[in-house]
Amino acid sequence: MTTLPSLPMTRPKLASLARQKLPCSPSTIPRSQLIKEKDGIDHYLEVNFKGLSKEEVAAYRNSYRKTICVDMLRDGYHKSFTELFALLEKWDAMREAARVRSIFWSQRPLEEQPDKLDHLYYYLTRAEVAERKEFLEDVYNNIYALACYFSNSEDKWVRNYFYQRCFQIAQLIKSDGGKKEAEAHGHMGLLFEEDGQLLEAAEHYEAFHQLTQGRIWKDETGRFLNLLACESLLRIYRLLADKMLENKDYKQAIRILIKASKIAKEGNDKKMEGEASYYLGLAYLAAGEHETALTVLDTYSKISTDLADDLGLGRAYEAIAKVLQSQGEMTEAIKYLKQVVKILRSNFQFLDAVRASTMLGDIYNEKGYYNKASAYFQQAFDTTTELTNIPLMEETKVHYGIAKAHQMMLTVSNYIESADLASLNHLLSWKEGRSSIAPDPVFRESRSATLASLYEASEHLEERNGLPDNPKQ
Repeated sequence: MTTLPSLPMTRPKLASLARQKLPCSPSTIPRSQLIKEKDGIDHYLEVNFKGLSKEEVAAYRNSYRKTICVDMLRDGYHKSFTELFALLEKWDAMREAARVRSIFWSQRPLEEQPDKLDHLYYYLTRAEVAERKEFLEDVYNNIYALACYFSNSEDKWVRNYFYQRCFQIAQLIKSDGGKKEAEAHGHMGLLFEEDGQLLEAAEHYEAFHQLTQGRIWKDETGRFLNLLACESLLRIYRLLADKMLENKDYKQAIRILIKASKIAKEGNDKKMEGEASYYLGLAYLAAGEHETALTVLDTYSKISTDLADDLGLGRAYEAIAKVLQSQGEMTEAIKYLKQVVKILRSNFQFLDAVRASTMLGDIYNEKGYYNKASAYFQQAFDTTTELTNIPLMEETKVHYGIAKAHQMMLTVSNYIESADLASLNHLLSWKEGRSSIAPDPVFRESRSATLASLYEASEHLEERNGLPDNPKQ
């Protein structure tokens, strides 16, 4: 959310005087004089500041917070005072609750944040004036300005309060064709989404989307509101689908992602459309509908190719490889995963490349091609070492160790099957040193080793021929 630029504040006389005694305000008065006990302030002012009125004395005696409240009442802004006072009471209650929970609470009292008090005074009073004149759009704009101002993390509850006020006001505005109401639904959707109430957020985003259909409205940054509505709706649908997939409610997840895919096409944004296809393909994969998953993911790969989106293409290929692996088509899956590793490394996406290399190592290890498995696991391990990613390094080290053990087991098994003096000497040397065992110099490959060699030769031919355009070719 964009924060509006700060406006020059027009303060009442009392507030202007009170600002001068704040610790954060520049002043020529020595600090030692300003911190005198309250009982001596009257005498101090009488001696040092001849001719001050009682109001001016009060400005120096009272807190800035109290001064702001007094100004509101004196100027006739009773509704603004009521609203401000309720906010201040809640502010204090939340600070006290935070202090009880933790000794490390850091939120400053409002008395030490005069700029926030100034903004509250300025915009609340302007909104009250506009409300008296029944200028509802001006009321909305002033309350919205406050919501934007209180967008930092510690004041989000204040922002949420003003967004809710905006929503109430926007429903009364009819002169703009529903633009303010659409914006307000978008803001309310965001509040519910941040709070984890996804269904309520989806309702507001759907209303946001419906109100912006066929409109060319833009926000303050120049973005089309309909596109923002589509993006918000896709995001919340994806979060809802994730929850459904966790609960193994595959049909409902697919249904909502199909709806998201239609909305993405309406947004006329190819990247958005590709993203929707990607998540729909993963949902079909989770549901075990492999053929449909391949079709949808192939759409995503074509969109990524058209957009020259290498990372999107890498994601598409990785998802296709998972589908092929689930179908038992390991050869095809390996070809796609090799392309994924190549794409990710060329785009410096090393963590994702580690994941793809690990998937390749798992496939080779499962099929008994331990040399290849060790090579890819080592590649993954070396990358995590360079990145100093300790948890991932520990994980890849285990995979690498298992593959090396399998590789060693194959050699030891061959030596044992040979049962000759040379093989026995190799085994004894390995037992003494526990290092890498030397390969059998005599040609005694086992059946699995022969198959591995043939498989490696076929892979070289596949790499020379290239990756097929269609996953099923």
